[in-house]
Amino acid sequence: MAKKNNDLAHTKWMCKYHIVFPPKYRRKIIYNQLKVAIRDILKQLCSYKGVEIIEGHLMPDHIHMLVSIPPKMSVSSFMGYLKGKSALMLFDKTC
Repeated sequence: MAKKNNDLAHTKWMCKYHIVFPPKYRRKIIYNQLKVAIRDILKQLCSYKGVEIIEGHLMPDHIHMLVSIPPKMSVSSFMGYLKGKSALMLFDKTC
């Protein structure tokens, strides 16, 4: 795999993070139509924040993502945004 550095005016950076997050109580609820909805929501939210999804897998009881987060954004604030907004958007789609 070739290394891809991102450039700003005076810096080069490569901040990649492996993120795993499960639903509440690690229930096995990520299937079929829900899987497609979650995938679309996560792609949309990451594009809003300028975060690149390098790789992602949705399992029945958790989600794996390898993302490239810009250094100006903290990982914890991005995760709070991603989990909070995705939960609200998924609730709106399913109910």
